[in-house]
Amino acid sequence: MPSRRAVDPGEVRDAVAAVRPWLDDDAQRPARPELAAAVRLSLRTLEQVAPGNSVEVRVPPFAAVQCIAGPRHTRGTPPNVVETDARTWLLLATGRLTWTEAVDQGALIASGTRADISQWLPLVRTGG
Repeated sequence: MPSRRAVDPGEVRDAVAAVRPWLDDDAQRPARPELAAAVRLSLRTLEQVAPGNSVEVRVPPFAAVQCIAGPRHTRGTPPNVVETDARTWLLLATGRLTWTEAVDQGALIASGTRADISQWLPLVRTGG
């Protein structure tokens, strides 16, 4: 499988900045293409800064990536999974929500001994 092109940090910041009003106010939901770009680019950033295949991070319906060094997963349900919705993911990725807060609120599911990805968060700063 060919490797993906490196994610441009400016492109990630711009994509996340485009959905920032929604992160500030849940009623300001962005258009689906803007939301998809912000989720996908931020997940690819995680994949880049924490390379590996031991944890699968899922943000349905937009994307899933494998990251974190360790035992490679190849078939079936991975033993280490993080799954959350797009808004929670972007709040985590921007540092507006901590891992502990998200877990305590039940806003994400993290299963497996390697599923805590908090040391790689936040991934992007948008200012403000």
